[in-house]
Amino acid sequence: MTAAERRLSDPADLAAAEAELAAAPMEAPHGAALGQLALAIGGFAIGTGEFAAMGILPSVATAVDVSIPEAGHMISAYALGVVVGAPAITVALARAPRRMLLIGLMAVFGVGNLLSALASSYESVIAARFIAGLPHGAYFGVAMLAAAALVPPARRARAVANVLLGLSVANVVGVPFATWLGQEFGWRTTFLVVAALAALTALSVRLFTPEIPAPEGASPRRELGALRRPQVWLTLGVAAIGFGGMFAVYSYVTPTLTDVTGLSLSMVPPMLALLGLGMIVGNVAGGWLSDRALKATLVGALVWNGAVLGAFVFTSAASWSAAINLFLIGGCIAMGPALQTRLMDVAGDAQTLAAALNHSAFNLANALGAWLGGAAIAMGFGWTSPGAVGALLAVAGGVVLFASFRLEAAERRRGAPEAASRLAA
Repeated sequence: MTAAERRLSDPADLAAAEAELAAAPMEAPHGAALGQLALAIGGFAIGTGEFAAMGILPSVATAVDVSIPEAGHMISAYALGVVVGAPAITVALARAPRRMLLIGLMAVFGVGNLLSALASSYESVIAARFIAGLPHGAYFGVAMLAAAALVPPARRARAVANVLLGLSVANVVGVPFATWLGQEFGWRTTFLVVAALAALTALSVRLFTPEIPAPEGASPRRELGALRRPQVWLTLGVAAIGFGGMFAVYSYVTPTLTDVTGLSLSMVPPMLALLGLGMIVGNVAGGWLSDRALKATLVGALVWNGAVLGAFVFTSAASWSAAINLFLIGGCIAMGPALQTRLMDVAGDAQTLAAALNHSAFNLANALGAWLGGAAIAMGFGWTSPGAVGALLAVAGGVVLFASFRLEAAERRRGAPEAASRLAA
């Protein structure tokens, strides 16, 4: 018997070896990089579908014979689908193998966009956009955990960031291209392209992502256990409040650039592309920094958000300063990988629901930021006021984060005597 065989004949050594094997990252058949790329394509598809719909809103309104504000309800219908679908799907399908679930979610997303392209009435557009939104949060929740499973624990935040990178790239490439297609060849073309991207994602996930079983003991009841954890709610609160500032500015950036900065409408897309480039840089930086110092990254991201959003009140007066500031505002996305990683730490064994709820929180941030920014404008504070709103939301998010850290410290202090008493016994 060899030395290795003698070691593994010992039950304790065998158990240790099995534990080490279980902790090892899963390898995709063609490498972790291809697996993450396949998942990021899904992020690209979802990001393109969500934001390109805003660019073709006037065309949709004309086609179904409603006003543009009424047609805007299709954006709200999609967001409602995200908020409803994220918890409902992850809880109901808690035991489903991850790869099969990802493919199924992309299939639903593709069908929702295909129905959007075929819609002939206002009501059918609203219903189709709701269906398209249902898998959004669940896809990102499952995809991020799957990406993290492909790499060692020390690289999990970067794996999460790689999935989110698809969203950032969509804002630079996918959204402008899909919007242009809709303007040139009809708005239905935009949704058909997004449906094709969904099919490409499903194929890529099938080819390059390994079989990932549901977590051992997974069940709807266990996933719902995340809702009993105060730290999960506090982290979601940071996302819903602290991230809302970026959306406060983003929602009204076009009239700000035309009425305050003095740019023509034709110059708005290049300015938005700068914001998208900032999102790519911020996403990569957020993942890299979160793997090294998660709490410091969260604090730093909120400070960054408050500073660059508040600065937009002043920098929007000139085109060169507005351009630089928009690039820096794109960096606010760095908080995304950090918050997702924080949820992995605090969610215990209810990882999937917590990860999916994070995207519901981001959609709430979208609604909150847009509403508060619009309220500030309506009260007469001007087009630049959403920047001040964004800075205040970053401060409020910091208060929630501070409460989370205080609670964590208190729990650690309570746990230390209990651990000591168990050791003494």
